[in-house]
Amino acid sequence: MAPINPTEFDVIVIGSGSGSKITRPAAKLGNKVAIVEKGPLGGTCLNRGCIPSKMLIHPADVINEIEHAKTYDITVPGVNDVTIDKAKLVNYVTSYVDGESASIDPIYEKDPNITHIKKECAFVDDHTLRIRKTEGVNSDDDTYITGKKIFVVAGARPIIPKIPGLEGTPFMTSTEVLRCPKTYKRVIVIGGGYIATELGYYLGKTGSEVTFLVRSGFVKNEDIQVQEEFTKIFTKMFDCHFKIQFTKVEYNNEIFKVYVNEDGEEKVYEAEGLFVATGVTPNTDVLEVKNAGIELDNRGYIKVNEYLRTSVPHIWSWGDIIGRNLFRHSANFEGEYAFRTIFEETPKGIDIKPIDYPPVPHAIFTNPQIGGVGLTEQQAKAKGIDYVIGLCPYKNSAMGDALRSKDGFVKLIFERSSRKLIGAHIIGVEASNMIHMCIAFLQFGATIDDMLRTIYIHPALPELVRNAARRALPNF
Repeated sequence: MAPINPTEFDVIVIGSGSGSKITRPAAKLGNKVAIVEKGPLGGTCLNRGCIPSKMLIHPADVINEIEHAKTYDITVPGVNDVTIDKAKLVNYVTSYVDGESASIDPIYEKDPNITHIKKECAFVDDHTLRIRKTEGVNSDDDTYITGKKIFVVAGARPIIPKIPGLEGTPFMTSTEVLRCPKTYKRVIVIGGGYIATELGYYLGKTGSEVTFLVRSGFVKNEDIQVQEEFTKIFTKMFDCHFKIQFTKVEYNNEIFKVYVNEDGEEKVYEAEGLFVATGVTPNTDVLEVKNAGIELDNRGYIKVNEYLRTSVPHIWSWGDIIGRNLFRHSANFEGEYAFRTIFEETPKGIDIKPIDYPPVPHAIFTNPQIGGVGLTEQQAKAKGIDYVIGLCPYKNSAMGDALRSKDGFVKLIFERSSRKLIGAHIIGVEASNMIHMCIAFLQFGATIDDMLRTIYIHPALPELVRNAARRALPNF
């Protein structure tokens, strides 16, 4: 059925995460803006990602510290009986997140130029969107909107692997884990990436016996030595199994049975809870973006050029749905670039420049923490770069001694010819904070000489960065 009497907008924003970088600023300039978001405002990060996960993981870290108090000759009576009121914790986190999300809508409602459409949408053509009355269904009762400029920032969702028997069972994705008040006696985690290791760690430290079933290995996008160190540490904490091929899943009498081929041997694992964390897939299928002529890559992510423009000139996209960097911090950077170039520079006749990404850092908030920025050793090798490595274990530092660190390290990668830092990878205590000085070094093109001319506080963990640079110096 052809669109009938569509409501016209100057700007349509699909998604309320980093799409917020357009919504209010564009409205402030006098544009009539529609924000299409079927779920709670704030996107994945606020509602089912970064924020709630870190609010749950920190209590897990506290429990872990209590369990290891004996390392510092501290006796905690009943240390083996530490309990957590998980229902209360989850309720607190959920209430906080829901409150933050709910606080956004009143701001939009006060702006006469913003219309919040609380429905699912799909493209009809390159200017027209169908607003579905019923989620997932196109019907004659749907309404329509049109936009002169459209921004597709609708993110991604968890992948559900095609394991026979899985569909229809009460397994959890990250969305459900973050709001689950129940403590299962046993939980099976399928996956070995950052979501699996973060939330699997949280589950394991808050009362569940956790078993990881992993196809290949843990945190496979990390530097190879970080992968090896993480696996060494994590396998001491949890029951971990690799080279897994999944045969089928059964669920009976509130028990999951996961049938696998483990390195050539048929096995069955049982648990009351099943957490599936095997990656994400873009929401391009739900949006029917092909109806607009938007080109996708072979993984289903939206293709954009160096200006974040899609194959359709008046449609832009960024964030998880383009598959470049699946981080809120990089999506915010992209959104700010889009607003600046499209709404500020272009109208003034300024010759806009392609998006120029600074070093894009990341962190994994499990235990041990991981922080990284720049090239891994594998990437440097693949690019044919002649590089120099400097690596310093945590235990080889004053603060590392104070922390009684046995594991973890700082690894720096330098280009031999320029002497510049091109990659930094940290695994250990406070890695997510430690990596920030390396972000700055990369951003400003620091050489190993610049790093060694810097004064570091003694005794503090960042001395590890200096020590790693010192260890690299003789190899130039």
